[in-house]
Amino acid sequence: MMGKQEMVSESTAPTASTQYAHLRTLVIIPAYNEEASLGRVIQQVREAMPGTDIIVINDGSRDATEHVGLKHGVTVASLPYNLGIGSAMQTGFMYAREHGYDVAFQVDGDGQHDPTELHELLEELVSTSADVVIGSRYIEDRGYITPAARRLGIVILARLISLLIGRKVTDPTSGFRALNRRAISFCADDYPFDYPEPEAVVLMKRAGLEIHEIPVTMNPRYGGQSSITPFRSAYYMVKVIMAIVIGLLRGRPRLVGG
Repeated sequence: MMGKQEMVSESTAPTASTQYAHLRTLVIIPAYNEEASLGRVIQQVREAMPGTDIIVINDGSRDATEHVGLKHGVTVASLPYNLGIGSAMQTGFMYAREHGYDVAFQVDGDGQHDPTELHELLEELVSTSADVVIGSRYIEDRGYITPAARRLGIVILARLISLLIGRKVTDPTSGFRALNRRAISFCADDYPFDYPEPEAVVLMKRAGLEIHEIPVTMNPRYGGQSSITPFRSAYYMVKVIMAIVIGLLRGRPRLVGG
């Protein structure tokens, strides 16, 4: 189901963003049972980037996630059942490509990402050779504490992925990202399912996309619960490593127009 996004006054736009006002930007918010936090996330995105479009990908939620998105006047694409964040994000990238956006951001619906830092992702994307910019929790110590089991898994994945792509990566599981047109088009055609972020880093780099990281701040969740328990952290790490290895056995992904 689709709802039309409301127009937001440009009078509150930060002056630092005016140099990129010509760019059509889209914030993609994948959401699964995020009724407690989604409204606040949408409001913060609007305050941080007035004029940007927002699409919520409702990933088969069993709560009022869809209703919250529509109530706040954004576009909502509801998947028929829970397909996982990979399918949700690919849906968002397909929408971004179809509607001709220059930049697509990924912002999680749980409130952990700080929308005021979207400008920093955009600045890095536009002013450098990057096709993809990832917000990393671990370049600088900004006080965010990751549970020990999950942190160990992230460190292992980061070292493996850094080795495979020949570029240091500190936070391959981060879902706070900005992509340009080339990256949007690629991800609309080829994007991993389930827990896709680490695998997508390898996939995009192998396709010839330039990936940068910048430091960002991570907030506590506004509501709901993370699906990654200590047991699932170990399972997740093994599963992702296997997916990456299997992906390496495939032919090199093709970047159309690249």
